[in-house]
This record gives sequence, structure tokens and C-alpha cells, in this order.
Amino acid sequence: MKKSIIILSLLTILLVGCSGGQEVNTIRVAVLPVLDALPIHVAQAQGYFEDQGLEVEIIPVSSAPERDALMQSGQVEAILNEVVSTIFYNQEEARVISVRFLRAASPEYPLFRILAAKGSGITSVDDLKGIEIGISEGTVIQYTTERMLQHAGLQSEDIIGIAIPKIPDRIALLTSGELAAANLPDPAASAAILGGAVPVIDDTTIPEISHSVLTFNASVAMENPQTLQRFLIAIEEAVKDINADKDAWTDLMVELNLLPEPLVGKYTIPDFPTAGVPTEAQFNDAVDWALEKDLISAPVNYSTSVSGEYLP
Repeated sequence: MKKSIIILSLLTILLVGCSGGQEVNTIRVAVLPVLDALPIHVAQAQGYFEDQGLEVEIIPVSSAPERDALMQSGQVEAILNEVVSTIFYNQEEARVISVRFLRAASPEYPLFRILAAKGSGITSVDDLKGIEIGISEGTVIQYTTERMLQHAGLQSEDIIGIAIPKIPDRIALLTSGELAAANLPDPAASAAILGGAVPVIDDTTIPEISHSVLTFNASVAMENPQTLQRFLIAIEEAVKDINADKDAWTDLMVELNLLPEPLVGKYTIPDFPTAGVPTEAQFNDAVDWALEKDLISAPVNYSTSVSGEYLP
């Protein structure tokens, strides 16, 4: 009798293990205070996560290293990032998977702008030859800086980046004239322009290089596909709301520091992308850049790093 009970118990454990257990219903997502996060905040505010039976905790972080530390330690299941950082995560093994665009540049709406300091005399791309441009090294900021300028005709040796990782520091140095030029994301770039900075080039000239993504822990994604699908349904509803009435979210954006107060009433929220993921060509261009810069030692696989299978 005891032997039968033991065998039955072992079979039960094996069956539960093989089934993968129940889907998780709680998602912790780390987000920077950037406009790209608006769909996540709107989905929370509108109750769309709750409608999907999910409990979502939005964890604000002040920097990419802080965000990455939370993901690496298992304290969050998802992050707002870019494919450049997805590539770094997955250079040894598939640790994360990017499952949706959050924001993307378009011919109408820039995501990143290279600006010159007021009074610097810089007004064109040619004027940037050999000029130090404030960037964050080894990030999407450096990637987009180089790709924008290369696309506009500058040679790699003409492009000089200087490491100023924090956006507020880049803005302060640009505004004071201590920095001749810098790459800034919108709407921070629009605020700098309002303060006198001179727009030189932006990614509307080559929009395919600029986007942010929602990225999940790869194990969580594989073990909880329905949870991801429900999460992305909520995001899709939020994106529809934002695009349908862009003026409705001003107070929320100001409250969350996603929009500088001087831009209230002066800044048009971009169209947020509907369900989609970066293409293999977009991903591979970022891989090629990372290889060129010796930031990775071998190519990273698109199929294990990006997936559209969870999209509604």
C-alpha cells in the first residue's frame, strides 16, 4: 500500500512538472521615465491589465544599468529596452526575448535627434565632422548617432562620440555650450530645442534604426505564453486609446515625468506603433554595429531574441 502511494505521488509530481504548472498572473516590469513607457502606464490606468486577469507592478528605474540589474537578478519579468541591449543580454545564451515594439521613429515623428549648442555655429551634418558629440557609449544612443551620420554621408572616422551617459547631464552641457553637440531622445530633445539648441539631423531620415521594445525573461515567456498574450492585448488597447486621443494623457505624462512641463501644449505625442516586432534586417543591422565596435564577439541569433508569436 505504501509503495503504491509513493509511486502515485511521484507520478503526480512528474505530471505537474511536464505540464509546466499554472500560468503566472503577476508581471513586474521595469521602466525608465521615458515617453516610450506611456502604453504600459495607460494600460495600468485604464484597467486593461486587470481586465486580462493580470496583476502588473510597474517598477520605475532611473538608468539602464539599474533596469538590467533587476532583470539579471530575477526581480522583474519584463523591461522596456532596445534591441541593442537585447543583443548584449543574449550574446552568450538566449536570456531574454523582445516581443513588441513600444515606440518607433517614423518619417513624421523622430525618436532621436542630434542637436548643436546655441551659438556653436553648427547647422549641418558636415559641420559635425570631427566634433565631439555627447552620447551614451555602447547603447542605442551611440548606435543611432553613428547610423544617422553615416547615412547622411559622414565617414566613421569623422564621427567622434564623447561619453556622457545621463540625459540630464547631456542637456545641461549642451545648454551651457560646454558641449557642442549631443544626441537626445524626444521629448527631451524638443525641450532642448525650446531652450535654444539647434536641430541638425534626426532619425526621420532613417527611421528603421530607432525603436524601443518590450522584452521578457526568455524562460518566463516560454513557460507562460498565455500570460504574455494577455499582457500584450492590454498594451494594444492602451495604444489604441493613445492614438485616438493624444491630448487625454498630458496630466499623466507630466505626473510620471514623461513630458517636460515646458512642453505642455507645445508637443505633439507621436503615433505609437500597433502590434509588431523589429524585423530580422533591423536586428541584424544592430548586431553588425555591435560587432564593428567589438561590443560582442559573435553574431546573436534573431529567432531566439525577437518573437512576434505572442502578439494579439
